[in-house]
Amino acid sequence: QVRLVESGGDLVQAGGSLRLSCAGSGGTFGGYAMGWFRQPPGKEREFVAAIRWTDLATKYASSVKGRFTISRDNAKTMVYLQMNSLKPEDTALYYCAADFSGHLSIPAADDAYDVWGQGTQVSVSS
Repeated sequence: QVRLVESGGDLVQAGGSLRLSCAGSGGTFGGYAMGWFRQPPGKEREFVAAIRWTDLATKYASSVKGRFTISRDNAKTMVYLQMNSLKPEDTALYYCAADFSGHLSIPAADDAYDVWGQGTQVSVSS
């Protein structure tokens, strides 16, 4: 069974950068798409970005477009989220997730994803 493990979360100042990593193990990694979600303190989990495995098409939430970049390595074992120009409102627990089911378009709904990691904390101070 595929397991996902996130890393790279930290405390940074506003305007700073972080790169989150998601490592897959225990099976075929990737499936149809990989996504990043986040859950700010006291709020619902929300979509951040996703990448489709077949053609590397990407999708971003409007709140992060232009600041965050999702990518994967050529070996198809890691997915990354490069986060630049961080803001205090980016503070959240960040999760990666894998969609093995396949959809007509890159999914942004969390119920489209089948496997989830445990999360990594990102805190941005003002």
